[in-house]
Amino acid sequence: MEAKKINDLSESDYTSIVQSSSFQKLLSEKKKFIIPFTIFFFCFYFALPILTSYSTILNHKFVGNISWAWVFAFLQFVMTWALCMIYYKKAGKFDDMTKQVIEERRNNG
Repeated sequence: MEAKKINDLSESDYTSIVQSSSFQKLLSEKKKFIIPFTIFFFCFYFALPILTSYSTILNHKFVGNISWAWVFAFLQFVMTWALCMIYYKKAGKFDDMTKQVIEERRNNG
């Protein structure tokens, strides 16, 4: 039912939603969250192949026969799960903001 209501909106309805302050705030909050997390992810992710290809810093022993390269590789799995959990929690706040935008549209239109 909700999808039907959204599909019935005209172009001017979408324009008014995009220009609303609550929608602009939603976009701003998402950008403030997603851009730094994406930059961090790519830097951390590409650090392993770059450091193993062009330096020997990760070849040093961590414990026993385990080198820092293995530790770094394992931490990439941890980082991925951690970022997923953080995004999952933050997405709930984005959903609340989206509901606010929809409610605002219903009250004004």
